[in-house]
Amino acid sequence: MFVVRRLKRLSWSGYARGQWGHSSLGGVNSSCLKFLDHCNHSRSPVQSSQEVSGCQGIYSWVSNAISSVGQQTQFQSSSTVEEQVDPFSLVADELSVLANRLRTMVVAEVPKLASAAEYFFKMGVEGKRFRPTVLLLMATALNVPLPRQLPEAAVDNLSMELRSRQQCLAEIAEMIHVASLLHDDVLDDADTRRGIGSLNFVMGNKLAVLAGDFLLSRACVALASLKNTEVVSILAKVVEHLVTGETMQMTTTSDQRCSMEYYMQKTYYKTASLISNSCKAIALLAGQTSEVSVLAYEYGKNLGLAYQLIDDVLDFTGTSASLGKGSLSDIRHGIITAPILFAMEESPELRAIVDQGFDDSANVDRALEYLGKSRGIQRTRELAAKHASLASAAIDSFPENDDKNVQRSRRALVELTQRVITRTK
Repeated sequence: MFVVRRLKRLSWSGYARGQWGHSSLGGVNSSCLKFLDHCNHSRSPVQSSQEVSGCQGIYSWVSNAISSVGQQTQFQSSSTVEEQVDPFSLVADELSVLANRLRTMVVAEVPKLASAAEYFFKMGVEGKRFRPTVLLLMATALNVPLPRQLPEAAVDNLSMELRSRQQCLAEIAEMIHVASLLHDDVLDDADTRRGIGSLNFVMGNKLAVLAGDFLLSRACVALASLKNTEVVSILAKVVEHLVTGETMQMTTTSDQRCSMEYYMQKTYYKTASLISNSCKAIALLAGQTSEVSVLAYEYGKNLGLAYQLIDDVLDFTGTSASLGKGSLSDIRHGIITAPILFAMEESPELRAIVDQGFDDSANVDRALEYLGKSRGIQRTRELAAKHASLASAAIDSFPENDDKNVQRSRRALVELTQRVITRTK
């Protein structure tokens, strides 16, 4: 099996082991829709149920296959020797359409709610649309050749319909992401986001919470329109993970706050679950096998972990102007991240300061002194690079495909892993 042969290229870390685990396109004839439905629901209800409930077993299979080849094989993706591509430029046109469609999807009857819901979807403050970019590239990277016996017009319509559904999934992921930002800003009492005043700061906590709830409800409606129970189950689990991760952050014990394993699990729930499970859903919509769907999941998981680890670094090294939020935001809120955790390993006496908390600015200064003397920042960057390498390896393990668009999108996904760990904002 191709996945077994190629999984030998993957390295693994203790942190990453499986424990963390619509557009208006029309004109699709009934035969095309039936074939598409077959692609997404070819398994029997019993098989589908078993696969949904047994996803941990699939992840375990991947973990065992990877672990069997030994510790941390150095990986160099063959894709990187090809010409570099700009991931965002490849899907720029689709992102523009997606952004416009998102603005229409969050329109509400009550003007105040509408204004709140569209706050971070307005032109100029919508961000880079990182998650939709990943999902659109993943959709192309996993493009499956359609049966040649179908008429050309049917193939075109079928391809358009599939792409439309995958675009819809990208929109859903972005709405869930923005909803989580609105809720997080309320919980963190943040006053800025993306370089402007946070919604809770501008319109108040109550309206910010309701706007987040409204976005989640719109995401649920769009999700139901996909009519794929497995994808619905996966994305519902993402929302559960977001709540779980935030609760873990709010209710940590002293030992949990100082545990790297606990930190990485929380990071998976809060950041990596959405992108990893959305990548898996993209693969399932395309009719890919369970093994390929897990590889898509692994790419998203490791990309998400790498992204957050660099975010943690930038909280110490970045500036308010580049990050769109105040520097040292996490530690001032008592949130202990990877750089401090690594510094504690080198200087156990830092633990006493962490246990005292950071309400006193003197403790913040003392913790920063220990961090400056340690390799905490460097080790966090190294861990992020390790996860970026795992993400690249997952792409390299995809089934071979000679299509130029597929190859270009795969190179773009690999390029994204490098951009994530070298970014400065």
